[in-house]
Amino acid sequence: MQSIIKWGIIGCGDVTEVKSGPAYQKESGFKLEAVMRRDYEKCKDYARRHGVPKAYANAEDLINDPEIQAVYIATPPDSHATYALKVAEAGKICCIEKPLSPSYAECVKIFQAFQEKNIPLFVAYYRRSLPRFEKVKAWIDTNEIGAVRHINWHLSKPASSVDLTKTYNWRTDDQIAYGGYFDDLASHGIDLFMYLLGDIKQASGIAVNQQQLYSAKDAVTSCWLHETGVTGSGSWNFGAEKREDKVQIYGETGKISFSVFDESPVVLESNSQITSLDIPNPENIQLFHVQNMYRHLAGEQVHPSLGESAMKTSWVLDRILGKLN
Repeated sequence: MQSIIKWGIIGCGDVTEVKSGPAYQKESGFKLEAVMRRDYEKCKDYARRHGVPKAYANAEDLINDPEIQAVYIATPPDSHATYALKVAEAGKICCIEKPLSPSYAECVKIFQAFQEKNIPLFVAYYRRSLPRFEKVKAWIDTNEIGAVRHINWHLSKPASSVDLTKTYNWRTDDQIAYGGYFDDLASHGIDLFMYLLGDIKQASGIAVNQQQLYSAKDAVTSCWLHETGVTGSGSWNFGAEKREDKVQIYGETGKISFSVFDESPVVLESNSQITSLDIPNPENIQLFHVQNMYRHLAGEQVHPSLGESAMKTSWVLDRILGKLN
């Protein structure tokens, strides 16, 4: 592996401003060499503000730049497959924003394209790399609550001003995200739960549009079964009175509680004792995910979020939404 890997970003929008883009610059083994956005003026502005040498208005020009060894795709999900297959054809390392694709079928095509060429494929389910969830995994793996029996997650929030005014938002366009905010948000949790408790082998759900504010679904309930025998249940509603984000993992001798998105404490209740830990996220929330990509490429460890695991997450999402039999 080269000592410094030069990356290009396709889609330098909001998610790359703080969450991800600067993380590629903070990893000493990476260099953010180029960015692309169809609005060339905005792309040049991003490059100027972040000190990126090259700006492109065409994705293929970035992908085929001989100085670029790796590409991060940060566009809306409906374009992931188009760009990913071109990156695979060019033989370059790739990281794709989650979800891997809006459909499981497309995820399989993406995964196979990189597998056939033996090219590393990462997916930005970065919660697998965050210290707060590493602590939860450590508690589970060291049997702090005994054998795990069940996991439950409830996520709700009120409709936003964008929702209420029916302003266009690709996240609630059923042609891009059939499940709406469920696709965008629940994917993080479902993926994390498989990291903590093993792959899900059965899943089903009910998805409806209660508010009729947009074309995508806005209320989802589900139950599932992990290969380890752990049962799971979840409810997601995006027209509720207030925001709630609460996960509870029940074991034979205790319970673990945490939030998927909020930086609330992770709490262990076991043997009549309560341990509550505040574990903050880094300023650039994808930092540890990006650092783990370098370690994977250097042969130091296996990255926790690869194409195969992300493909399995999309299978579960499609099962819950009724898109797969």
